[in-house]
Amino acid sequence: MNDAAQEHTARTDPAPTAAPVPRRVRVRAPELVGRGGWLNAGGKDLRLADLRGRIVILDFWTFCCVNCLHVLDELRELEEKHRDTVVVVGVHSPKFVHEAEHRAVVDAVERYGVEHPVLDDPELATWKQYAVRAWPTLVVIDPEGYGVAQHAGEGHVHAIERLVAELEAEHGAKGTLRRGDGPYVAPEPEPTALRFPGKALLLPSGNLLVSDTTRHQLVELAADGETVLRRFGSGLRGFTDGAGTAAAFNEPQGLALLKGSGDSGGSDGPGGSGGSGGAAVIVADTVNHALRRLDLASGEVTTLAGTGKQWWQGSPTAGPAREVDLSSPWDVALFGGKVWIAMAGTHQLWTYDPADGTVAAAAGTTNEGLVDGPAAEAWFAQPSGLAATPDRLWLADSETSALRWVDPEGTVHTAVGTGLFDFGHRDGPADQALLQHPLGVTALPDGSVAVSDTYNHALRRYDPATGEVTTLATDLREPSDAVLVGDDIVVVESARHRLTRLRLPEEAVRVASVAHRTRRAATEVARAGVRLDVIFQAPSGQKLDTRYGPSTRLLVSSTPPGLIVAGGGADTALSRVVEFDPAVPEGVLHVSAMAASCDDDPANPYPACHVHQQDWGVPVVLTDDGADRLPLVLAGMDG
Repeated sequence: MNDAAQEHTARTDPAPTAAPVPRRVRVRAPELVGRGGWLNAGGKDLRLADLRGRIVILDFWTFCCVNCLHVLDELRELEEKHRDTVVVVGVHSPKFVHEAEHRAVVDAVERYGVEHPVLDDPELATWKQYAVRAWPTLVVIDPEGYGVAQHAGEGHVHAIERLVAELEAEHGAKGTLRRGDGPYVAPEPEPTALRFPGKALLLPSGNLLVSDTTRHQLVELAADGETVLRRFGSGLRGFTDGAGTAAAFNEPQGLALLKGSGDSGGSDGPGGSGGSGGAAVIVADTVNHALRRLDLASGEVTTLAGTGKQWWQGSPTAGPAREVDLSSPWDVALFGGKVWIAMAGTHQLWTYDPADGTVAAAAGTTNEGLVDGPAAEAWFAQPSGLAATPDRLWLADSETSALRWVDPEGTVHTAVGTGLFDFGHRDGPADQALLQHPLGVTALPDGSVAVSDTYNHALRRYDPATGEVTTLATDLREPSDAVLVGDDIVVVESARHRLTRLRLPEEAVRVASVAHRTRRAATEVARAGVRLDVIFQAPSGQKLDTRYGPSTRLLVSSTPPGLIVAGGGADTALSRVVEFDPAVPEGVLHVSAMAASCDDDPANPYPACHVHQQDWGVPVVLTDDGADRLPLVLAGMDG
């Protein structure tokens, strides 16, 4: 499948008398190819012919992308419910250079509990064949090998499940459905004390608490960073309060220390658990979309914030903490009397107020990108690490490969980083330095900060006094956090499943500079401009919600801003002409689209409604013979 194949010829198979066949656009699905080979398939190379008779769902993902991680979680229930008819196949399509490393993909598949075959496609060969334009994208292939639906973004599993039921009935009646076990083969588990740990915290006792993310536990280690003293959590995915291993987490990440009942999240405050009134820890329970509290004396785990459901557009952004949905909280830190939350899933910062037990969005619009300024106008991209000093809240903004900070007045600033598509490993002045998908930041005693530069396998340092970025250490496998212990810094080497103690060096290690842009090929567009068409078709059984006015919104901008001379900004139409400055040869179009649909049942006075939203960053190059139309699919075309 290529760009020219976006206009398909409808094909309808003869309908059997037992079950009418829905009229559905079908196109022969291209073969699955990728130089990296197959994971979770028992050493076999799979072909579409091997999957004939099954309903195949291709999940185009990359492990840096929080929206892709959301889809992995959304698919779990569908996979289990339709295990004998549906085969999910992940197609790993990297954005960052590190994500093209096969070992990194192997790690990510285990780290996020992927229980289906995954094709490692480092050169985006299959991505291009299926004309995919956004992470994540889901493609449904029927039992005869024809693509019948494509959905960009998250939140489409409810529509896909309806389509799966239709395909089961249709192909069951035709005799073209084959039931049975799928091709997934689980890898052998590794016997390590930690498994892809995420964050670490120095406890008052001198021990270390680590979020053992892939094993869904918190682990208390002795001061040596190796000896296991206690585990909290059952080790299985779940959302259960209780003491010790009776509790359950789901991929916990960030940790922050709370001291006593009068402190943030203390035992006598709203949402607290009662008990000792001593030190406690607040936990970002990422896939549960919740904040949890661990009482260090009793080992009791309680829930402070979140409902266990993911926040969607239109949901409340403030209110009683246990009644408001959150979205992939990745880290937490105390700043200005509140617990700040790196809400990676919505590209925002939120706060939890322990005094009244409420949460509220504090900074960010939910648009993904790098925009500084007042909190309500700033754009973030998967904030994943926080560290507080008296006058700054530092944050690692992972998808923009940026180090940023918030001042006490709420204004957002960028220290290092330029946007979604520029990254690398380069020291020097902050406006020229490059990071690659950092996940952690640590305040140092001299006022500088250490950055866990995850995809560069390095620990970096930014000094606000000089504006310089240096490298403190290299050869750290996917460092995701670091904590000060005396004169040492203890680094969470996530992909080595351990903590590594380093002495902070007096001088930085010099490394060769490397700069990159996203591997994804740029789209050639006409020099004068393009018609931008966001294609939205409400899922089967739904219609656009126009009861209170327009139900769609389209926001268009660019990097650099001068690329667009007309057609930028926000409007309700999902189609518009965007004109370019011919003097700007290339850039990135930032497109954010939203549409609201409701169940199409006149007899139901309270239909269930759904908000569909997707952000695209489309690298473009202006050419004389480039495309004059750019189609982007917001929702499925099933039906």
